[in-house]
Amino acid sequence: SMNRETNDLVSGRGYGFFTWSDLFTERQLAALFTFSELLGEVRPLVEQHARAAGLTDGGVRLRSGGSGAEAYADAVVTYLAFAIDRCADYWSSIATWAEGGFIRSTFARQAIPMVWDYAEANPFSSSTGNWSGQVDWVQKAMTAAPAGGSGEIIQKGAVARIAEVPSPVVCTDPPYYDNISYADLSDFFYVWLRRNLSDVWPDECATLLTPKAEEMIASPYRARSKEAARKHFETGMAEVLDRIAHVQHPEYPATIFYAYKQQETKQGGTTSTGWETFLQALVDAGLQVTATWPIRTERPGRMISIGTAALASSVVIACRPRPAHAPMTTRRDLLQALSDRLPKAVRLLQEEAIAPVDMAQSVIGPGMEVFSHYTKVLEADGTPMKVRTALTLINERLEEVLSAEETEFDADTRWALTWYRQYGHQPGPFGDAETLSIAKNTSVDGVVQAGIVESRRGEVRLLTRDDLDDTDWNPAQDKRLTIWEVTQHLIVRLGYSESEAAGLLRQVGGDAADRARRLAYLLYQIADRRGRAADAAEYNGLIRAWHDIARQAVRTPEPTLDL
Repeated sequence: SMNRETNDLVSGRGYGFFTWSDLFTERQLAALFTFSELLGEVRPLVEQHARAAGLTDGGVRLRSGGSGAEAYADAVVTYLAFAIDRCADYWSSIATWAEGGFIRSTFARQAIPMVWDYAEANPFSSSTGNWSGQVDWVQKAMTAAPAGGSGEIIQKGAVARIAEVPSPVVCTDPPYYDNISYADLSDFFYVWLRRNLSDVWPDECATLLTPKAEEMIASPYRARSKEAARKHFETGMAEVLDRIAHVQHPEYPATIFYAYKQQETKQGGTTSTGWETFLQALVDAGLQVTATWPIRTERPGRMISIGTAALASSVVIACRPRPAHAPMTTRRDLLQALSDRLPKAVRLLQEEAIAPVDMAQSVIGPGMEVFSHYTKVLEADGTPMKVRTALTLINERLEEVLSAEETEFDADTRWALTWYRQYGHQPGPFGDAETLSIAKNTSVDGVVQAGIVESRRGEVRLLTRDDLDDTDWNPAQDKRLTIWEVTQHLIVRLGYSESEAAGLLRQVGGDAADRARRLAYLLYQIADRRGRAADAAEYNGLIRAWHDIARQAVRTPEPTLDL
């Protein structure tokens, strides 16, 4: 029974969760069991209708390649079992209510969170989470899937599968170190599939739970220690990439998708064990990064991105075997090569409005193109440079490129940038503000007249966007217009609508708009570094919406402002 199909790895035992069935209320289980039982009644009806429609009754089941009435019934039952799995996702006590007026499913993210106040769907309603809606979604997926011919699904380790195919063309989305326990989470769905499809797919449903031992993730609880988990992941990743390097099709690059955000280290650099391990294995296997590009793969408004600076993109990395005659180089020459390559790459990413939260991740690509071009990069002591060091250098160069753009801003904006780094929107001493204004070739009175700060009682405070919330603000009538103001007002207008922001963008136009966009990237970097999450999300949101508001802005050209 479902109550006995336990998963020893389910977390939350301290709160009474011991089996998958514990995630459902009795009412929800009753509904899921009822719909599951009805599959047995539906099947003969489907066969009957199939025969009436003219399908032959060859007696060959779908799993054996049949195409008659029985196989057709197997297919329909399979699709309905998928719908029941979707129901389990929406009919659990982990489902919550979303602000958009719909039920957020159990797996709004790749984990099962603790939920203190759940939302429960009515299966028989026409509202969110109902049974018919889940069937509709399965139907939409089936309609959109490629049709014609026969597909083949193989459950096999990556190394073994690659070995079976001569000159394979490889396109893969590898596991992200310890980020997601895929096999464990799959059991949530598998226990229902096994119950409902054991007759249709006996081989696929033969095990009590999904296979886990060979899964290529760094899972300490499964490997019994962090070191063993790290070794398991590194060894497996190295083996796969080494095999790819030796047998991949010579005319096509291997393409690898990666969407794992770098994490901050205590030393202040930006690296992640997942990225470091993956890229080190890639380089050690003799592969060279030949091209990279971020691809928007995440739905805006998904739970993990609302109010946060979550990744919007995956990075696709194109790899080919490194030529045997690839040169060696030194740390000094690598730094020069990065300085030559990264400014152009960053500018291109900005022009394409890659979200600021994705910038550090996206720049890894062109940085690793440079690093992996060499067979070795030698440190001052003659030892080969590790990928961890290369990632740190790439991030340092990114910061330098973004910081170098400050010189293109007006003096008041440069003052505001430096002040924001230190004080954010909190008050600071007038003396510090005056000293900074001299260095930036402006004055405290000047930035007050510009309308970006207030000064009183010996303190200076950078105005917030709430202070600047004025939809009547007209940049053409501003006597001391700054890029800082334009950027902040764009965020304010975007809070009302994209058309409001587009109207302002249309007013400023040209170079001013480009500078405002670059300022948003720089401000995101500062806010992210300083732990100002709300600000970081605002600047990230402006860039993510940039293409849309820019398209609206060009519909009715207006004179541009000279800043």
